Amino acid sequence: MRGFRHWKWNLDEMYVKINGELMYLWRAVDHEGEVLESYVTKTRDKAAALRFMKKALKRHGSPVTITTDGNRSYGAAMNELGNRQKQEVGRWANNRAENSHLPLRRRERAMLRFRRMKSLQKFASVHANVHNHFQLERHLVDRDTYKERRSAALAEWQMLVA
Repeated sequence: MRGFRHWKWNLDEMYVKINGELMYLWRAVDHEGEVLESYVTKTRDKAAALRFMKKALKRHGSPVTITTDGNRSYGAAMNELGNRQKQEVGRWANNRAENSHLPLRRRERAMLRFRRMKSLQKFASVHANVHNHFQLERHLVDRDTYKERRSAALAEWQMLVA
């Protein structure tokens, strides 16, 4: 990570209903679309944003820019961390993070929703790792390259599982 000079993050939160109650799943996505961090909270305020950002920064280091939506809790948390100059806010600037919610929503629908906050947290972190491993950006490469990468990812996965 430290070798890449233009490291960018996109931060976003999505709501998830658990037993009729709204919970928020905060996610950090890098410039390639890989999910770096997932965090579930009951609130969508400065304290929750601060906890999420501290966790992400501790694990993955500091990025060059952080793109967020218009949620004011990001700005308040970044002021406290001293990262306000790194924040970018734009109308469609955060689409990479918004699009990263789609695979999780698809699995959530197939699983008939979540029952507990803890199970959502476990699923979100595991799902992100598995999705990152097998997401090979099919639209950017030809068929032969895609098949090679897919078989290499599957072989690596089988080694990890065995």
